[in-house]
Amino acid sequence: MVVGLGRFGSAVCETLVRQGVEVLAIDVDNDRVQKYADEFTHTVRADATDGEAMRQLGVPDLTKAVVAIGSDIEASVLSVITLSEAGLDTIYAKAITRKHGKILRTIGASHVIYPEFVMGQRVAHMVTGGLSDYLEFEDEFAIARSYAPAETWDRPLSESAIRTRHTITVVGVKRPGQPFTYAVPETIIHQGDELVLSGRIPDVERFTTLAARERLRTNASRRSP
Repeated sequence: MVVGLGRFGSAVCETLVRQGVEVLAIDVDNDRVQKYADEFTHTVRADATDGEAMRQLGVPDLTKAVVAIGSDIEASVLSVITLSEAGLDTIYAKAITRKHGKILRTIGASHVIYPEFVMGQRVAHMVTGGLSDYLEFEDEFAIARSYAPAETWDRPLSESAIRTRHTITVVGVKRPGQPFTYAVPETIIHQGDELVLSGRIPDVERFTTLAARERLRTNASRRSP
């Protein structure tokens, strides 16, 4: 079940449907329900804070729910309480503040998502110039897509020893005009390659800063008369 068909909720539904997952999408706004009526498995106008309505929709038989309500904190909280009381053990809930998220966890949400905060992190790392994508996890772990710094060029990964020197792992390599490939010790890195990296957040940030500084210097020299 996905509760709330705003931008976030509808995106969740669309992705689940593409993966072949049956989705029961609900919203109190009839216009939204009609908009997605032909796109999702089941689309129903209903109030997730109404326990009886949730039971009639078969919530106890569902495996997971996503409460995608963000702006209306009261509706978000009451929806999580209602679904939890109906017997759902796995509830993903969108939060707009840390306090909101803490409340959601306390009342039954098993997972709390902060879409704006996560996207803000990604953009902040991307604008430095060294990263083209970035994702943090709660256990201080990160995955990033970064341009390869000069110290790795024209050498196999085993020789540049990124894992030993920087305590990060190169998972994959993207060469311009070619698809991603898994990285192995024999993989030779070239200028312009992008690396998919994993490791502790400070280590990933420190390594990707190398590429960011190099790209800034290169761009600055190109602009110089």
